[in-house]
Amino acid sequence: MCLAVPGRITAISAEQADPVTGRLGTVDFQGNRVEASLAMVPQARVGDWVLVHAGFAITLLEEAEARETWEYLDSLGLAGVPEELRTGAAPGGERNVP
Repeated sequence: MCLAVPGRITAISAEQADPVTGRLGTVDFQGNRVEASLAMVPQARVGDWVLVHAGFAITLLEEAEARETWEYLDSLGLAGVPEELRTGAAPGGERNVP
C-alpha cells in the first residue's frame, strides 16, 4: 500500500532547479521536516500545502483538504491532526481559516 501525506512547505531551496528532481522544498509534517522534490508542482510557494509521496510533492492542496486527510488518518490511529489544522492557526498564531 502506498500513502501520500499532506504537509506545508516551510522553505524552498534556491530557484535553480536540479534537472532531475527540480527545486527542493522543506515540508513540515507535524513537526517532522523533510526535503521533497517540487518538480511536479513548479508553482508551489512557501506556505502552500502539498501532498507528498515517495519524496515528491505530487499536487497542491487547499488547507481544508489537508485537514480532512489528517482527520481521516487520525481516525485510523495513524496520525494526530496537526494543531494548526485543528485550530486554523498557522505557526506563529496567524489564522488560516477563511
